Amino acid sequence: MIEKEKITQGIVDMLNVNMGLKSGEKVLVITDVPTVEEWLKYDSGRLTEFVERSILAKIVSEVVKDSFPNCSVEFFSYLSAGMHGSEPEEKAGEKMKAVDVVVAITTYSLTHTEARENATKVGTRIASMPMFMPEMFYSEGPMAADYYKIEEETKRIAERITKSQEATVTSPGGTDIRFSIAGRKGGVDAGIFTKRGAWGNLPSGEAYCAPVEGTGEGKLVVEVNWYPGLEESMTLIFKKGNVVELTGGGEVGAEFRRLLKFDKNEEPYVSRRNLAELGVGTNPNARRPDNVLEAEKIKGTVHLAIGDSSHIGGKVSADLHQDFIIHQPTVMLDRKTMMKDGKLLI
Repeated sequence: MIEKEKITQGIVDMLNVNMGLKSGEKVLVITDVPTVEEWLKYDSGRLTEFVERSILAKIVSEVVKDSFPNCSVEFFSYLSAGMHGSEPEEKAGEKMKAVDVVVAITTYSLTHTEARENATKVGTRIASMPMFMPEMFYSEGPMAADYYKIEEETKRIAERITKSQEATVTSPGGTDIRFSIAGRKGGVDAGIFTKRGAWGNLPSGEAYCAPVEGTGEGKLVVEVNWYPGLEESMTLIFKKGNVVELTGGGEVGAEFRRLLKFDKNEEPYVSRRNLAELGVGTNPNARRPDNVLEAEKIKGTVHLAIGDSSHIGGKVSADLHQDFIIHQPTVMLDRKTMMKDGKLLI
């Protein structure tokens, strides 16, 4: 059960600090709800989490109405798109363009979608919060971090990424992959979305870029408990910038093999296999490994993603963007160590 009184201050702080909400602005709190097919497909535990996230979004809209009476607030729900990075229904995208601030508490991410990009192009400020949990608003949670300090460190890492040509990521768990980042600008997702058209995840805290297409070579190992429901390690093999094999992972691995369909060289499967992102976590309050939204922000971790890169400076458009977190990584940029066993050296 969501305890409204425990999260109210966190919600107010988010609107003041992260979004810079001003008197008279229009706010949209948006969420996705399970489809009929998902009610049949998912077990009760997964459905409960799905529905509770929508209820959390409703509570957020109520808190905004009560705490910011000079702002107009709308709550909108739409049927789930089924995957991170898949487009929501057209009406959702239109509503996002018609307001000043969007708080998107969803199960499936809107971050890497045309709907999000089109809204930010017309000036909407957007907090994309897929898989968000109420505890993230607690006083010791990742939303309570010092976002101004996070911004300072994240910018420093992003600048280093922008100046580099090649990246290598290794880990004790078995990850060993290299790829070009030549000409790719390091992005900053530091949780301060106060300027017109600003956007990112909340909780925030990462520097990121899109690897150059066709350059990724090596393997990514996702360790047990570092992805929701992952009880067996999962290995993704990359050649020429694409996943060519995925082994292990139990039920999670089976689901990704279904999404990637290695026996088919056609869309949408080919674009889903693209090595899409390098991200470096910078939030000291982020701790939970099995919630991707929070885990990818854990200071001292790195994440790699597959699928869409077009919304972060890459060239591949896909209906999927999926992050995988690597803990205790060693990261080398142009053969100089930037991070050693999870400790940042710059």
